[in-house]
Amino acid sequence: MKLKLHVWRQKNAASAGRMVRYEAEADEHMSFLEMLDVLNESLITKGEDPVAFDHDCREGICGACGFMINGVAHGPMPGTTVCQLHMRHFKDGDELYLEPWRAAAFPVIKDLIVDRGAFDRIIAAGGYVSASTGSAQDANAILVPKKDADRAMDSAQCIGCGACVAACPNASAALFLSAKVSHLGLLPQGQPERNERAIKMVAAANHELFGGCTNIGECEAVCPKNIRLEFIARRNWDFLKASCTFREEKAAAGAG
Repeated sequence: MKLKLHVWRQKNAASAGRMVRYEAEADEHMSFLEMLDVLNESLITKGEDPVAFDHDCREGICGACGFMINGVAHGPMPGTTVCQLHMRHFKDGDELYLEPWRAAAFPVIKDLIVDRGAFDRIIAAGGYVSASTGSAQDANAILVPKKDADRAMDSAQCIGCGACVAACPNASAALFLSAKVSHLGLLPQGQPERNERAIKMVAAANHELFGGCTNIGECEAVCPKNIRLEFIARRNWDFLKASCTFREEKAAAGAG
């Protein structure tokens, strides 16, 4: 199939970017990134600069890949990363517009690559447990209610790709943040830092200048791992509870 591609080209963070039109050919069995590989091979052959895009495992696990395809994060297929998106979902002659994530917290590095270091700094602020877990234990050694275990696994599926931020009109990281706060807060090992985690990670997200959540739901719609909005409500509850506990402890310390 033949495609018309309009790709955002930007030499570096300091330079101005623009859309550049390319003609591309692809087989329906190719993944979207394989189609870009073929495009880049042709550009290199012509002595032109290849299109820069993030990728690693190409199996929808690492969260490295991701950009907008016709205004939709990761493209038209739900529950799918760009690397899992195949060309059979497009038609011969389609015109596609490829752009990087757009958010103040995700500055463009080059072409379709953005700096998602803000996510790493949020995780570093509180996404850990101090409990020594040791080697793998028997599955029944630590009793966790199935409902909590299922929810923890659901939230832990977040790969930190940034699609939720790119899709949100406010550039909010609420869905990512809620997933990272929830999957540890639901398990026994995560309880010692539960309050501190909620406060520190929310503070880190605010410091990175992500927007606020207004429950529009675009984040859930484009999430390749189908993280649900209900985790945002849980994160809000954890943060509210932690804030009240902190104020009570501070007041008690002052009274003493």
